[in-house]
Amino acid sequence: MKQDLIEIPDLSKDEIKEIFDITFELKRNIPLSEQKRILANKSIGLIFHKPSTRTRVSFEVGVSQLGGQPLYLSANELQLRRGETVHDTGKVLSRYLDGLMIRTFSHQDVIDLAKYSAIPVINGLTNYNHPCQILADIYTAYEKIFTESELVDMEKLKQIKVAYIGAGNNVSNSWILGATYLGMDLTIASPAGFDPDPEVVKLGQKYAAASGSVLKITSDAVEAVSAADVIYTDVWVSMGEEEEKEERFKRLKPYQVNAALVANAKENYAFMHCLPAHRGEEVTDDVIDSDNSVVWQEAENRLHVQKGIMVKLMADKPFEEIDF
Repeated sequence: MKQDLIEIPDLSKDEIKEIFDITFELKRNIPLSEQKRILANKSIGLIFHKPSTRTRVSFEVGVSQLGGQPLYLSANELQLRRGETVHDTGKVLSRYLDGLMIRTFSHQDVIDLAKYSAIPVINGLTNYNHPCQILADIYTAYEKIFTESELVDMEKLKQIKVAYIGAGNNVSNSWILGATYLGMDLTIASPAGFDPDPEVVKLGQKYAAASGSVLKITSDAVEAVSAADVIYTDVWVSMGEEEEKEERFKRLKPYQVNAALVANAKENYAFMHCLPAHRGEEVTDDVIDSDNSVVWQEAENRLHVQKGIMVKLMADKPFEEIDF
């Protein structure tokens, strides 16, 4: 039976552990030229309705390194733009491809594409969430806080405290779903009116009650960073919010991650950002370029974790039978 990744809780905790184990095997001390061609003879479609640097490059390179063939499909090249339904597109592409990744605006389009496709569908980003990013972020946080030469211990994840500073958006939504589902404490600090989606918060509280994590929403950025192992931020103005730029800058300026704010954090905190960063806006150079910053390791891990996701969802053999 085919499996999709639309939101992090679509996967069981054991399946997430398996993805992290695959990531570890693919990443550790293996020259990419010698990487096993686990997806040999498979064609993976990459649908982009939103432009991208990291998502496009990491998925294209990842498919190629695994021995598959990536097919970049822009919005302008698909009949979706001319009115073909998601239903019909999913049915047709399932006859040609072995898997799909889609980066788009509407979350419902991803849900529908997965529903009508006979092949695995991966959510590469929607206006609602960004699961691949957050899985890579969680893997990176574990590497930073524990050790790079260690398989992820899912119980140890529960020791990690994350502070998200800034406006609620698709990234904070995914942090809420991912952290509370896996038992990580998460504090989100936002100005009034820029809080995360209340329905996502409600769902996060449900997951937190089951996993034993703590989800807190506050307007106090200092309080949020003071006990955090990870300090995370994102751009203040996302695609489609350009008309609100002046107001967003005014309200979010006190939430800039800068030297004054991180002075309240643990000495060994890790700074993370999903990128692209708007330096001098949500974060200053002295923070993003500091020894505490793991943004480049985080960006690299998009490649490795997404390869782990594709192997889990698209390989012909289960993890235990793959020769890494």
